[in-house]
Amino acid sequence: MAIKVGANAPDFTLKTQDEKDWKLSDHKGKNIVLLWYPLDWSPTCEKENCKISNEPVLAGADTVVVGISRDSTWSHKAWKNHYKIKHDLLADVMLDVTRQYDLQHPKAPFISHRATVIVDKSGKVAFVEVQENTGAERNWAPIQAALKAL
Repeated sequence: MAIKVGANAPDFTLKTQDEKDWKLSDHKGKNIVLLWYPLDWSPTCEKENCKISNEPVLAGADTVVVGISRDSTWSHKAWKNHYKIKHDLLADVMLDVTRQYDLQHPKAPFISHRATVIVDKSGKVAFVEVQENTGAERNWAPIQAALKAL
């Protein structure tokens, strides 16, 4: 089972595509959308990350969006540059943070689920959605509704 709505979001630090530390608690006071996706360079992950960059599906002045996958920082950097992805991509190579949020894929434990976690301005989990069909694009409407409600 994934982390529960209402729980305190476990703090973590992961490296961005630029080898910089990205710490969840540094963004307190903003709504943070954590988008787990299985792998860089895969069709659905490409479609989703490009959509976030090119359409205002998750835009907001007080919203921070990051992608998280098990890929390395160098893979993230190449993928981000190739597709002109605008948000940071975080490298959870050993899946430590993925396990903290209980989002490791049970049928393919070397990747995460395709999942969305929204952490509100106070650091509480406000929304969780795990996509059972890993190959399908996530449904943006409930994510947008959850952000509007914050």
